[in-house]
Amino acid sequence: MPHDMPLITTMAVGLAIAFILGLVAHRLRMPLIAGYLAAGVIIGPFTPGYVADQDIAAQLAEMGVILLMFGVGLHFSVKDLLSVKAIAVPGALVQIGVATAAGALLGWLLGWGIGGGLLFGLALSVASTVVLLRALQERDLIATEKGRIAVGWLIVEDLVMVLALVLIPPLAGLLGGQEQPLDAETAHVAQYGLGTVGATILVTFAKVAAFVAIMLVVGRRVIPWALEFAANTGQRELFRLSVLAIALGVAAGAAAVFGVSLALGAFFAGMVMAGSTLSAQALKDTLPFRDAFAVLFFVSVGMLFDPTVLWEQPFSVMVTILIIIGVKSAAAYGIVQAFGHDRTTGLTIAAALAQIGEFSFILIVMGVKLDIVPTDARDLVVAGALFSILVNPLLFRMLFPPNAADEPKAEPEIAAEAEARA
Repeated sequence: MPHDMPLITTMAVGLAIAFILGLVAHRLRMPLIAGYLAAGVIIGPFTPGYVADQDIAAQLAEMGVILLMFGVGLHFSVKDLLSVKAIAVPGALVQIGVATAAGALLGWLLGWGIGGGLLFGLALSVASTVVLLRALQERDLIATEKGRIAVGWLIVEDLVMVLALVLIPPLAGLLGGQEQPLDAETAHVAQYGLGTVGATILVTFAKVAAFVAIMLVVGRRVIPWALEFAANTGQRELFRLSVLAIALGVAAGAAAVFGVSLALGAFFAGMVMAGSTLSAQALKDTLPFRDAFAVLFFVSVGMLFDPTVLWEQPFSVMVTILIIIGVKSAAAYGIVQAFGHDRTTGLTIAAALAQIGEFSFILIVMGVKLDIVPTDARDLVVAGALFSILVNPLLFRMLFPPNAADEPKAEPEIAAEAEARA
């Protein structure tokens, strides 16, 4: 492989192997994410053969995070959340609390400290948006009451994780990681007797509040206007460019000016854009870019996985999987039953949440970078994700026995083209 083109080589090899293993996963009726993660393991530094450039992969992964969070924002629906808020809000919060406590206990037993255990548990508490929506779509459950509860539950989880992404870096020192240097504003506020932690929290919330206010007041007017202006040119190419420029520009601007995460900036860019009449077209036109970089994100996560954890720490791996599939599911089922819903609804929600994905990876990678958790925690999270993503379809098949309606569906446009060629 040429070593003077690391970007092109990393993308080419990563996408090629992800495509091959994605096909294998599809044939085995498994989520495609499992194939992408396995592709990352193959080209990672812990397996023989070609090793992709990890720095380049990390930057591509950052792009994937931005576009994933932008997509989450575009899908965010206040109406859907409000329709099931009575169960989704308390249910998601309690389930996050139970799973976080279980993960924190394991982290404490492994000697990671309270802060590391809490972050590890938080990473195990949130389900994958991609896996959950795909599972519901394949069984036509999105529009049902069970589907609305699951999606509303997921939205609450996503909002909690977005808040966590904002708070973790400034609180890294308190959580046992690297103390982040104080900026001028925080140092100035700390002089008024609030202490470093108090000042950090206050300034962080102030910056986030300022960013959110600007997005809701100014962005809500400027972003739809910019989309309309681009659409009125009649050039689809310019419209696509405007969507990508807004997503990346808001994310980068939020990080540079307000000090918030790229993920939060992208999320709000998508959420504000969702209020435009052109949001559906924006989602459709940017989907290929989002899919491509999302694949590279999952590949980069797979590159971080050290397979030796499977035989060096089998007990920790099994407990991690038990928390994801057992504790989370049991908590969700019990909560749904406590709210008076039938057994099938409880089992559906439990199965839907018995996996982890993109937010888990974002959180645990952040934790490793900030020295809050050791690299072993990252390996356990990736191992738990791989296993839970592989098992999740089996749980749904047990709940909904296979029939014609359960067969994996092709994307509508691809299916139509295939029929035309036939």
